[in-house]
Amino acid sequence: MSTLAPEAPLSVLLREGTRAEHQDAESEGFVSRLMSGGLDVAAYADLAAQQLVVYRALEEASAVVRRDVRGATLVFDELTRVPAIERDLAHLYGPSWRSEVRTLPATRAYVERLRAVGTRLPEYAAHAYTRYLGDLSGGQIVQRMMQRHYGMGDAGLEFYDFPQIPKTKPFKDVYRERLDGLALDAVGVAAAVAEAQEAFRLNRAVFVELGEAHPGTAG
Repeated sequence: MSTLAPEAPLSVLLREGTRAEHQDAESEGFVSRLMSGGLDVAAYADLAAQQLVVYRALEEASAVVRRDVRGATLVFDELTRVPAIERDLAHLYGPSWRSEVRTLPATRAYVERLRAVGTRLPEYAAHAYTRYLGDLSGGQIVQRMMQRHYGMGDAGLEFYDFPQIPKTKPFKDVYRERLDGLALDAVGVAAAVAEAQEAFRLNRAVFVELGEAHPGTAG
């Protein structure tokens, strides 16, 4: 197999290579019902609980990856999500939230995958790309829909707030430049794209199980 760098930037290859998986995840029934007001705050709280364990694993990987010169360029403290999710869960479940939240089997599988491969640079780049750029893009829409349909205020939705990133577009541009600057060879690029596809599939599996737990008004 050739190890020559591919012609297209990594950020473009990740976007194009995950288009189908991304669409499948976004169109999953749980997401559609949650975004259209067919569920309730409890369904969102369950989603937040799954996000917590995923981001704990991702940010544990970040702490390892940043020890590498190249990896450090892709780790931004401004993106750290775990403290915000913990505050959200404290609001949504109350002070005993740690004993009330549950982790779904699909979420455990997601976390196991992250812990197995997430400290390798191509795989880390894939998982960080799928999570953080999504938070900075579609995540803002989720926040507005939760407020519109379920009467939520700022409390409980801190996950989608990035106070250290006042303008998301310039930041996302820098993030994509950092991805492209990793200078992965063809083998690394292929690993990153394949892992990003897997990340979307793992995320979709979580949505499927959340949908089974929260059928909502659509049954």
